[in-house]
Order: sequence, then structure tokens, then C-alpha cells
Amino acid sequence: MKKRSSIALDFEIDRLTNSIQNTISGDSFQTDVSLVAKSDFKLITKKNGWSFNWKNEFNDSAKEVYKLTVVHNFNVIQGLLSLSIETDHVFMNLVESAAFNIGKNKLYEGVAGNLVAYACKVSFQKGFEGFVAFDAKTKLIRHYEKTLGAYRFGGQRMIIPTHAAKFLIDKYFKS
Repeated sequence: MKKRSSIALDFEIDRLTNSIQNTISGDSFQTDVSLVAKSDFKLITKKNGWSFNWKNEFNDSAKEVYKLTVVHNFNVIQGLLSLSIETDHVFMNLVESAAFNIGKNKLYEGVAGNLVAYACKVSFQKGFEGFVAFDAKTKLIRHYEKTLGAYRFGGQRMIIPTHAAKFLIDKYFKS
């Protein structure tokens, strides 16, 4: 069995919104989550403020890479998510908001929460009852417990259980 090298995630859940919310106007925008295409990599570069090597994630056949965009504006990627489908849960390898959605002057709130909710949705679709795992930076464990309803599973491993996954999905994905 191949050992997964895991990155401790440090995304911030700034606010759980109903979609993503403009920090200046307060307007909410409906989002779409779709698979990243090869053509997207002209936008996903260090020069454009992305911290991780998303091309490596994309080229790893054990991973699925998704992008978050505003409905009807697919040319601007708001955030990225890398998932692995395990035997009984979904594992979040990476989560990253676009540089313009990070920090004090961010444009949109709710990007990371939206991506985590999508991981929970995939977990339900795969029959895993919403269970999502990820490794968190130690300083953010309490933050994820409070904002996502995740719990510590040992070391830095965090688990989002069914009830918390349902809450996140209901928040972001209206049927």
C-alpha cells in the first residue's frame, strides 16, 4: 500500500455563508464547483498568487481537483480543492482560496467553507455518509472544531462527521 504524503491544511473558514459573499457590497453570488481542466492552468500559477503546485495534484491519478467559480463567470477561479476517494471516506488533500479571497482585504467570504461543503457532498454521493478527513495545522484544530464541527481523530487528523457534513451541505447547496 502506497503511503500518502499529507500536507497539514491551513485554510481559514472566515464565515459560513449561503454561497460566497462580497465583502464590500454584502451581495451573495451563487457558485459552481467543477473539475479543473488542463486549460485552467494558465490561471492557476504562482504569479497569480496560488501557493500550491496544483498541476501536481491534477496529474496525480488518485486525486480529483475541483475549482469554485461564480455561476456565469467561469473564467475567475475563487478557490481550489483536491480530493482523494478512500474506501470509506473522502480525504481533502488541499484547499486553497484565490489570493484575492485571503486576508484583511479579501473580495469574497465563504470560499473555503463552500469547498469543504462540496467535499462533504461528494462523500454522500459516494455512499460515505458525509465523512471527510483532512490533516490540519495544529494551531487551527480548534478553529475547525468550532467552524466545521470537525473533531480530532488523532495527531493532526480531523474528521467531519455526518451531522456536520449535512449542516455544511444545507448551508451551501440548496436543492
